[in-house]
Amino acid sequence: MASPLSPISSFDPKDMEFRYLGPTGLKVSLFSLGGWMTYGKHVTGSPVTECLKAAWDHGINYFDTAETYFNGESEIAMGQSLKELNWPREEFVISTKIFFGTGSKEPNCRGLSRKHLVEGLKQSLTRLQLDYVDIVFAHRMDPNVPMKEIVEGFTQIIRNLNLAYYWGTSEWTAAQIQEATFIADKYNLIAPVVEQPQYNMFSRERFEVEYDPLFTTLSYGTTIWSPLNLGILTGKYNNGIPEDSRFARDSEFFKNTISELQGAEGQAKIEKVKKLMAVAERLETTMPALALAWCAKNRNVSTIILGATKAEQVVENCKALKVIPKLTSSVLAEIEDILLNKPQGGPQIWTQRLVEARR
Repeated sequence: MASPLSPISSFDPKDMEFRYLGPTGLKVSLFSLGGWMTYGKHVTGSPVTECLKAAWDHGINYFDTAETYFNGESEIAMGQSLKELNWPREEFVISTKIFFGTGSKEPNCRGLSRKHLVEGLKQSLTRLQLDYVDIVFAHRMDPNVPMKEIVEGFTQIIRNLNLAYYWGTSEWTAAQIQEATFIADKYNLIAPVVEQPQYNMFSRERFEVEYDPLFTTLSYGTTIWSPLNLGILTGKYNNGIPEDSRFARDSEFFKNTISELQGAEGQAKIEKVKKLMAVAERLETTMPALALAWCAKNRNVSTIILGATKAEQVVENCKALKVIPKLTSSVLAEIEDILLNKPQGGPQIWTQRLVEARR
């Protein structure tokens, strides 16, 4: 009989696709599960465990959270579920993000100073009940901290303290990422390898244009969030805001989004969603699955972070794997004709200068 201290492997990848996280040797499932706006507040206890288990049972090996999600409560909820599930630590990948803190008014309890990077991550690990995370993100850029200190802080976390294996960025500009990489190269420090940006059918400019040089020169990885554009791409807001929806539940937080949705630009999006739903129906799938598959067709996407309040939602979203092969060049062209928002970008001069500087 196996010791309770030695978890027995139960991971089965099923038909999940795995991609390398940027230039690293780390493989992450194409779909992953995150705790933003769900775990620790609206969803706690056994439902969190059920969502994580459903993800695991469908081949998902990557889970994401952050110190700021419900002021640390998301990390606590996910950490407790991970403890209950008792998976072998080497069989799952988990990330957290440092920057916003957990609500303390003390000025050093947020930002990207070396002090907060190290102490904030240690506190996150306590909440997660883990010895290390696989990836730690700088949740935003901190303009008040020298870039060299930021890169040194993450290097200390990885190289000296063994609290993480990789570090990344979230909603940084491409120029900031290139600067961090240049400093890492110059001072023998560890460079970031992955960005966590928003990317979906309605949010494309930064990912497809600004970040393109990162993909071509650095093979930079991405863990994209909001692939369903805050739920708009599910079609559930086509006829107003349902009472049980995220927008209704957190109306103050989403007040600007709700206002935009009710305006002319938002209504134009709704009309596009209605046309896209006809495409999904013809492909014998759902609108969410179509939107997720569309993101997956971009090979610069390392993993797509899903949000779910119920295990059934995880199962439904994983059905998008079957839709990816259906998105032929002609279907993608049809989708482009509906979206009419393909970004047009020119050469990135700053990248050319950086390449010259690194020669």
